Formats: sequence, C-alpha cells, structure tokens
Amino acid sequence: MGFWIATGAFSALVMLVLMLAVLRPRKATVPAAAYDLQVYRDQLREVEKDIARGILSEEEGVRARTEVSRRVLEADRALQQAKAAELRASGLDRAILGVGLVATVAGAFLVYLQIGAPGYSDLPIATRIELVEERRATRPAQAEAEEQVPFREGLPPDPRREELVAQLRTIMEQRPDDAQGLGLLATNEAALGNFRAARVAQERLIALMGDQATGFHHIDLAEMMILAAGGYVSPEAEAALTRGLQLEPRNGTGRYYAGLMFAQQGRPDLAFPIWRNLLADSTIDAPWVEPILLQIEEVMFLAGVPESMSDLPQPAPAAGTARGPSAEDLAAAENMSAEDRQAMIESMVEGLAARLASEGGTPEEWARLIGAQIVLGRTDQARAIYDEGRTVFAESPEALTILDAAAAPLNEAQD
Repeated sequence: MGFWIATGAFSALVMLVLMLAVLRPRKATVPAAAYDLQVYRDQLREVEKDIARGILSEEEGVRARTEVSRRVLEADRALQQAKAAELRASGLDRAILGVGLVATVAGAFLVYLQIGAPGYSDLPIATRIELVEERRATRPAQAEAEEQVPFREGLPPDPRREELVAQLRTIMEQRPDDAQGLGLLATNEAALGNFRAARVAQERLIALMGDQATGFHHIDLAEMMILAAGGYVSPEAEAALTRGLQLEPRNGTGRYYAGLMFAQQGRPDLAFPIWRNLLADSTIDAPWVEPILLQIEEVMFLAGVPESMSDLPQPAPAAGTARGPSAEDLAAAENMSAEDRQAMIESMVEGLAARLASEGGTPEEWARLIGAQIVLGRTDQARAIYDEGRTVFAESPEALTILDAAAAPLNEAQD
C-alpha cells in the first residue's frame, strides 16, 4: 500500500506542476481590433473638438460623428469576437492537457500492473542466488529443449558428405561397437548440421569407451547438445561440460560454454571471470573470442563489474604470427649469448606448448615443438609430445609422417 500511495502522490504532484505552468497568466496579447477601437474613439473626440472650434459645421460634424461611431461599433464587435475565440481556445487547451495527463498516469499504472511487480520487495543477494539455483534445478532437460527448437535453415548442402554419412549410418547399424566409426559418424553428422544425430552418436561413443573417454570427447558432446538445443545449456550438457573440464581444464571451447551457461542462468558474476580469463589465454583468431566480445559488456554490467571494455585483457596476436620458434628464430639465436638464447627459446617453446595444450594445432606445429624440445636437450619431453601427437593424429597418415620426421633425431639417438 505504501508503494501505491507514494507513486500516486508523486504522479499528482507532477500533474499539478504541469497544470500550474499552463494556467499561469501569460503576457496579454492585444488584438488588432483593440487598436482600431482606440483610434476611432480618438477620432470621435477630435470631431467634437473641431465642432467646438468651428472648424466643422454642425451638419458636417453630424456626418463625421455618425461615420466614426459606426466604425467604433464594428471595431468593438470584432474585439469581442476575438476575446471569445481566445477564451474558447484556452479552455480547449486546458481540457486536452488535463485529459492527456490523466490518460498518461492511468496508462502508466496499467502497464505497471501488467509487466511490473507491485508489492515485490527488494531481495538480498543470497536470496536471489537461491532463486537462481532453484530455477537451475528445474530448467528443461535436453530432450525437451530439442523439441522446442524451431525449424532453422541448415548448413549449405554437401552432397558428397551426405552420401558418405548415409553409408556410414548403414555400417554403424551393423557394427554398433565400432568406436572409430562412431567418432566419425558424430563428427560428420555435426558437419552436416544434424546436431541431434551427432549428439546421439557421441553419447554412444562415450558409453562404449567408458573411462577411456577423454575430456575432448565430453566437451564435444556438450557442444553438440548445446547446438542441438539452439544454444541452450541443458542439465545434461552441463554434466558433460563439467566432466570434460575436469579432464581438460584449459580447453577453450569448454570454458566458453561454461561461461555461457552461467550467463543464461542468471549468474553473470560467475560467467564474467571465466570469459575474462579465457580472453587472456586466447589468441585473437580463437573461435570463441568474437562471441565473448559480443556478450561480455552486458555480462559485466549485470555482474556490477566496475570495468570497461578497454580494461579487459587483449587476446594474443593471431596464431599465424606466434607459432613458436622457427628455424630462422633458432638461427638468429646463435648470435646471442648463451643465457639470452636459452631464455628466448624456452619462452617461445613454453608459449607454443601452452597453446597446443589448450587449443590444439596443426601437425607442423606439433613437429616444431618436438624439434624445439630436442634443441633444448629435453628428449624425454620431446618423446612425450611425439607420443601424444601420434595419438591426436592417429587417423591421419600424412600428419604421422610429419611427426616421425621431426622425431627422427630421437630414434637415431636411441639407436
């Protein structure tokens, strides 16, 4: 009740101020007929004076007096009509203003009753977080979210891929326990925009692999779920993200979707630090940088962060400009002192290793990292990277050839 009394009193006060401003006496404007009337009255007095001085005869004075009197009557009639018109216009303006003010205030109250929250008191942060968590716990499941996704235009047609995927579906019906085939099916279904089918294949793959499933498998599943649900992060997608980030905590895709999840669920205070740290760890060409930059300003505002966009960490230059030590870099380092050369190479190697661990890279980049570790005398680390690279590119003979060439000094040393 106190809210309505306060808003009603404030509205009445505003209406009163506006009405007083309109009703305040203005500087009077004199109609033209008033000037005419004054002139004719002066002329009438002059006629009387001329008759008295003998300038006009009695007969001439009567005619002049009659003519001027006629003009006085016409001017007076015009003056009365002008005053009446002004009074009517003033009354109409006041009526319109009054009706407009009443309609505006009434409309504002009606709109507030529809979209506002009358009687809703302010909530402490702890209560707000509790309500958010309640909504999180009761949000739609993956299947329900997929059913609610409206029809959307798919990716550009790819007849060759569609033909191959159709064949792969037939093969997988006959070989449901083929992990490699399931992985290919999930990847290619997603490439065609069939995210629901891709999600189903990826779930079967993870179930088949069990504890052998990596963080990348779980994060890929979460992404397929999110895309199948039109960008919505369901409880099932959250579970896949959580598991994936437990195994691969620096994975950029997983960190982006984790921030998106909290932003969707009304927790911008949790979304902002995730995205801020991800920007600091990313290169400018990382696929999640642009969507983060499009949303983070609003997330900052909702989180009450006293920062501007200029305060955010800037992503590193594009990956093509910082790929680790090349042959030219290592040759240039020969002219440095031993300590400076060692420091430069180690810095570049660490940067490349961190990027490959978080974002992945091309076979050539893996080979460059292996070679750099060999140059530094870290043969054990070089061999570990080589073994990991062979696992990552197990399905690409060309990539394995590149890795084998880079690791040739390791094999020679072993022989």
